[in-house]
This record gives sequence, structure tokens and C-alpha cells, in this order.
Amino acid sequence: MPNQPLPSGLPIIAARAADSHKGTFGRALLVGGSVGMPGSISLSGQACLKGGAGLVTLAVPDAIINTVANFEPSYMTWALPTDRTGRIPLHAKARLNEKLHSSDCLAIGPGLGQTRGLFHLVSHLYETFSKPMVIDADGLNLLAQRDDSLAGHAGPRVVTPHLGEFRRLVGKPHLSMEDARDMAVDVAGNQQVVVVLKGPQTLVTDGHRHWHNPTGNPGLATGGTGDVLTGLITALLAQSLDVYEAALLAVYLHGLAADLAIRETTQSGLTASGLLTFLEEAWRDYESRRDLPST
Repeated sequence: MPNQPLPSGLPIIAARAADSHKGTFGRALLVGGSVGMPGSISLSGQACLKGGAGLVTLAVPDAIINTVANFEPSYMTWALPTDRTGRIPLHAKARLNEKLHSSDCLAIGPGLGQTRGLFHLVSHLYETFSKPMVIDADGLNLLAQRDDSLAGHAGPRVVTPHLGEFRRLVGKPHLSMEDARDMAVDVAGNQQVVVVLKGPQTLVTDGHRHWHNPTGNPGLATGGTGDVLTGLITALLAQSLDVYEAALLAVYLHGLAADLAIRETTQSGLTASGLLTFLEEAWRDYESRRDLPST
């Protein structure tokens, strides 16, 4: 891959200035996790750090906060209440608001679970948070329960469904991947969101532009890799990329890390935690080629 130009359309991130500090690269807040599901949000947090965010905070139920903190010492944790089901209750909104105002972007969904209270919490954040926001996993399944799933947002939004989640969002349970790709472009344009339709040659679209990812392999078909992608997108939003460019570059790097990984492991043996270890090599490859003319 070195000495080959980057694919056309990829955003180019400049080298970091010598006087940079952690505040330069943004403050990311990620909300998720539940009892029995601490790993998803932890993977997202680790990926957010490896994506270059300056400060990363994970807001999780207090019942799992020690477990989540033990996954990675470099992110911060913010304890939210835990309801009787082991999930975040609606009244956590007040506690969460204490962090939202100082965050540059927000991600919600990994390991979250689904309750009526979470439906109202996710809907509230989707409708009122004015800064960039990524919605994944159960966050998408909760939005799918709204009358108009993706309408009425207050700021830039990235949604990252796989085919099953996209079917639920649009209310078409038998939609093929080919038809879903066409519909994703329409949905993105009509709702003014960025859709990342995950699958072979993942589609990124804002309704006006669309891009099919050339990286990635079936090794990504394992639990947790979507959580890694959520963290990567969030990291790039924290660094002030717009939602389309952040999604596009994150998808590319995510797939590239998987391609680099299977040089040393196998597709069937690739895990989400293993994928994390190849993100740095993916960044190094990108940086080595960013000054070459694009294809």
C-alpha cells in the first residue's frame, strides 16, 4: 500500500502542530453500556482514543463503571444511575446534562439496551443536542420506534446501521441490501443525516454525495467491530471534521485496519479487540500516503 495514493474523496488531515495540546483535538462523550454489556462502550472508548480525540469520557451506569474503567486507563468515566434492569434510566438526563455542555460531540448506543426510559432519553438527545452526534446499535433500535425515526434532530447526525437495523429504521423488514443502498441515499437526503450502511463495501452518504468503501473484509463480521467504528467516527468529529468526512475517513481506516490485521491473523480469528491494535498501523499507512496525488 505505501507509495500508492489514497482513494479519491478521502479527507486529508494535516500533521499535528508542534504546539498542540489535548484540548486541540476535542472532547468526546460516549454514552452506553449496561449490566452484562460493559465491553461495547469500552471498545468504542478505546477506538475514540486511537482515532485521535484529545479527551474521551464514557458515561455509563454506575453498576458497571469500575469494569469499564478497568478496560482502559486513558479515558475518563462518568457515572450515571442504574435502573432495576441494569440500564440507564430516564432520570439520568439531569446528570448527563452536566457533561453535555462541555462536550464537542456525542455518541450513544453501544451496549445501551432498550427500555421505555431509554427510548425517551435517546429521543431527547437526538432532538436537542446541537453538536455532532453518532447513533449506533440500540440507539438506532430505539430511534426506529419513533413515528418518524430520523426526523427532528437539532444538529449534525451520523447513523451507522447494518442491514437489519436499517430495515427497522425504515420499517421494511424484507429489504435487500441492494435496495437498502438506494434507499439510504434517499433517507440521508430527506432527513439531512449521514447514513453509514455497514456491509460489504460499506456505503457512506449524505444524500448528495456517496462513497463505497474499498477496504475491509469478512473478518469484520464479528461482535464489537461496529463499536470500534462508532468510536472512530466520534474521534474525528471531536477533531472538527464534518459529519460526512468523519464517517468516510473512519470507515476507510476501520476497514484498512481489518485488512492489515489478517496479514497476521485470519478472518475467522479477527476480534474487535484485536482490530484495535491495528488502528495505529492503519493511521500510519494513511499518513504515509496523504501527500501523494489521489487516484
